[in-house]
Amino acid sequence: MRKRCFGTLPDGRGVEALSLRRGDLDCEILTWGAALRTLRWKGLDVALGYDSLEDYLRQDKCMGATVGRFANRIGGAEFELNGKRYPLYANNGRNHLHGGREGFDRKLWTLEAAGEDFVSLGYRSPDGEEGYPGTLNVRVTYRLTEAGLRIEYAARSDADTLCNLTNHTYFNLSGQSSGPVTAQTIRLCCSRYTPTDAESIPTGEIAPVEGTPMDLRRRTPIGAHIDDDFPQLRLAGGYDHNYLVDGWDGTLRLAAEAERPETGARLEVWTDQPALQFYTGNYLDGSPPGKDGAPYANRWGFCLETQCCPDAPHHPRFPGALLRAGETYRRMTEYRLSGNKSKSTNNL
Repeated sequence: MRKRCFGTLPDGRGVEALSLRRGDLDCEILTWGAALRTLRWKGLDVALGYDSLEDYLRQDKCMGATVGRFANRIGGAEFELNGKRYPLYANNGRNHLHGGREGFDRKLWTLEAAGEDFVSLGYRSPDGEEGYPGTLNVRVTYRLTEAGLRIEYAARSDADTLCNLTNHTYFNLSGQSSGPVTAQTIRLCCSRYTPTDAESIPTGEIAPVEGTPMDLRRRTPIGAHIDDDFPQLRLAGGYDHNYLVDGWDGTLRLAAEAERPETGARLEVWTDQPALQFYTGNYLDGSPPGKDGAPYANRWGFCLETQCCPDAPHHPRFPGALLRAGETYRRMTEYRLSGNKSKSTNNL
């Protein structure tokens, strides 16, 4: 592991960039937001990100970040636990999104441990932060394996609370500066999804994908149906939906795979989480220029955010996000890369 100074926050605290390398893979992780800044596979950077701390502070897309205390949305920015109502910060209209005004993606994390192929970052979220009960101690570990990049999450609270952590990396298998991802293919190991209302809050229904453009169980170009005249796609401007992983039992299993057809470069997502949010970067317009000046625009990247279901506190049928006092939250996701890479798309 190597580290370098990445910048200084307005309050004078320094942000570090931590580098790992193993075989054909190398990556860089920031202590700001515990964010994945680069993921290079055979020299090709497949993760969107920024070259300066100032751009990370300006952007509002959770670029590569660790998201919490509750990833995704909670409708009405409130929930009830143990007979008490907890109002949360409403930062997405009247709803709560990705942890609130300053979620974990807007925090400076501490380097707690490091080795040849891993780094562990920690953050202490105090009782009442963004409205959540309990002091929550969180650790996220990035680890390079023979197959790819593994992200391990652990958290513990001194009071009953909610905990739902994910990573918000935008992937582009042609390289982070190569343009839209609509020609790349996606396959989700998911037969059901949770439809949403006009505010992207789940209605409570768990619907089958069969017979709809939401059915991505077979390898499909991302752009094949993204603009279909289908209510769920119209509401979100494309795919931005939570899917339930088939056969979920809390063990590591294949949840999704993406591929760049012209080379066979493949990204597999393995997770022990019950669901994932497939998001096609529908709102990237207006982002600061990315690494090497890449003009990030809508659909230049896709996200596969493993998680529990959004708005879970309001829907008993959904896999929940309750973390009891003294219990340990543990989750893991691994992004595995394989195949080939065209030299013509190497943007380094």
